[in-house]
Amino acid sequence: MAHILIWSISAGSIVLMLFRPFSVPEVVWTAGGALLLCFLKLIPWRLAGHAISEGMDVYLFLTGMMMLSELGKVHGLFDWLANIAVKRGDGSPTRLFTLIYGVGTVVTIFMSNDATAVVLTPAVLTAVKRAQVKPLPYLLICATIANAASFVLPISNPANLVVFDSVMPSLSRWLAMFALPSIVSIVVTYLLLRWYCRKEMTDPREIVDPEVRLSSAGKITLFGILSVAVVLLIASAVKMDLGLPACLASLVVTALVLIQERSNPRHIIRDISWSVLPLVAALFVIVEAVKSTGALQVFQIALLHAMQWPAVVSTFTVGVILGFGTNLVNNLPLGLIAGASLRSVPFHPILAKAVLIGVDLGPNLSITGSLATILWLIAIRREGLHMSGWQFLKAGMIVMPTSLALTLGTTLLLGSH
Repeated sequence: MAHILIWSISAGSIVLMLFRPFSVPEVVWTAGGALLLCFLKLIPWRLAGHAISEGMDVYLFLTGMMMLSELGKVHGLFDWLANIAVKRGDGSPTRLFTLIYGVGTVVTIFMSNDATAVVLTPAVLTAVKRAQVKPLPYLLICATIANAASFVLPISNPANLVVFDSVMPSLSRWLAMFALPSIVSIVVTYLLLRWYCRKEMTDPREIVDPEVRLSSAGKITLFGILSVAVVLLIASAVKMDLGLPACLASLVVTALVLIQERSNPRHIIRDISWSVLPLVAALFVIVEAVKSTGALQVFQIALLHAMQWPAVVSTFTVGVILGFGTNLVNNLPLGLIAGASLRSVPFHPILAKAVLIGVDLGPNLSITGSLATILWLIAIRREGLHMSGWQFLKAGMIVMPTSLALTLGTTLLLGSH
């Protein structure tokens, strides 16, 4: 009975967070679900506190990304980038689509999918408004590429670090394992999303403003974002957690901008979406509660069985189940459970790759799939736009299953190397 309650409250909290009945903020639903689990003694308060503390690296990372996003918005970086995008688009919706997709790919690879959701989405919204085009195709880019390109490098998705953890391959080994599947994932997702959005894409109508120039503060912000990407690569190379380096680097950039502008930090601090942090903390509590139901043991047993099957069957079964499963319980809990399960059984490269691809790429099916998608949804809502779960699902049903199948197929062709 307790297990049913835990799953019901956890799933209910996530669904309510995504659909926001009565326009109640997202954090209220996730925090309410986490508190309900504690008050009903379905998870001990001590364990809930431990779960919250375990997410410290994520909170620091998100804080850094939100500071950079706010700096970019306030000091005209996004306006400047939007002007360049529309100019390079040269009146072609396909060219504009491809340009934004390419930028999203680069940001995801070198700064993580969460950075794409938090930093790139506001810039794309600015470009869409300037070009006077329908926002749906370009907003979907920010969500889908955040998952499709999220296993190019270990830092491209925090879930990568969770899944592999103590068995993290070297960078050269990682690229040997995931470079080709990543290319397949990125290219197939682009083609399918471009086809799906073909009727929504209209010619950009806004004339490019030659007077849009980047201020000194905007230049520092741009340089700062590039510097943070370098810091993240270095931190990953020396196997450090990414949160603290990202936060410290962002604080340095923010300080430089404030000194340059001689401005009060209050307006930057005030406008950051701080509610994201307790929302994520509540998700960590929900994850811990779900793990306490025995999901970890069930998954371990399933992995052991899968290891006995032929490679084709086990790879597709594990990858597809995890891919679709992320949309039922979010890839945050599933990634933690799958990672812990992998470390408890004899390491099997082909299954490890299938697990990671399922956890990373599966969330392209629905808005419930990943933390990056949730952050993306909050970012567009903050700008007064709305995308329903059904709108996203219609695109996801076209994009995700095919890209997942072809990526897993590519992984099989590479074998266990």
